Amino acid sequence: MIGVIAEKIGMTQVFDESGVLTPVTVIRIDDNVVVDQRIPEKNGYSAVILGYGDVKESRISKPYIGQFGEVGPRKHLKEVRDFEIECKKGDTIGIELFENIDTVDIIGTSKGKGYQGVMKRHNFGGGRKTHGSKFHRANGSTGMAAWPSRVMKNTKMPGRMGGAKTTVQNLKVVRVDAEKKVILVAGAVPGVPKSIIMVRKSIK
Repeated sequence: MIGVIAEKIGMTQVFDESGVLTPVTVIRIDDNVVVDQRIPEKNGYSAVILGYGDVKESRISKPYIGQFGEVGPRKHLKEVRDFEIECKKGDTIGIELFENIDTVDIIGTSKGKGYQGVMKRHNFGGGRKTHGSKFHRANGSTGMAAWPSRVMKNTKMPGRMGGAKTTVQNLKVVRVDAEKKVILVAGAVPGVPKSIIMVRKSIK
């Protein structure tokens, strides 16, 4: 697997040679530092620990800073299992990994929507909008008969929406700008602007 920690900048649009407009998400990929490695002989699996973003030592606790060693503290840490690129602790990787990759998967935290009803949360159709109707946006009856005399698990109801870990797969890489350290990905990416995301080569 190939993956790095990145930052969602926002959305824009680009035109191809024939003038077709494509909405894209701008993703900034600054240098990721290999903070540590996991090896099968010691840990039982193979992985690398990537660090992203500078942070002052005074802003983090001593137990947390102990794992960085000579690499120096990083604001964000992610573990990538079965990393395909040969590397060692202290190495720097970045946007160069995606120069020959056509599609990527994006992992991030979706926008929080707060407490929402069933029409927005589960795409319920709602009731009739006619005069006198008392069933517009309600979810309807959830009760059961004498048996089982309870509401079944996983019944779609109003509740908290968004703010959860989300993966969007097979997004097309439209452009890679190594000088500006950004990639343009066709379509929407989970999260708000300036949020931290994980960009990896598509696994499907």
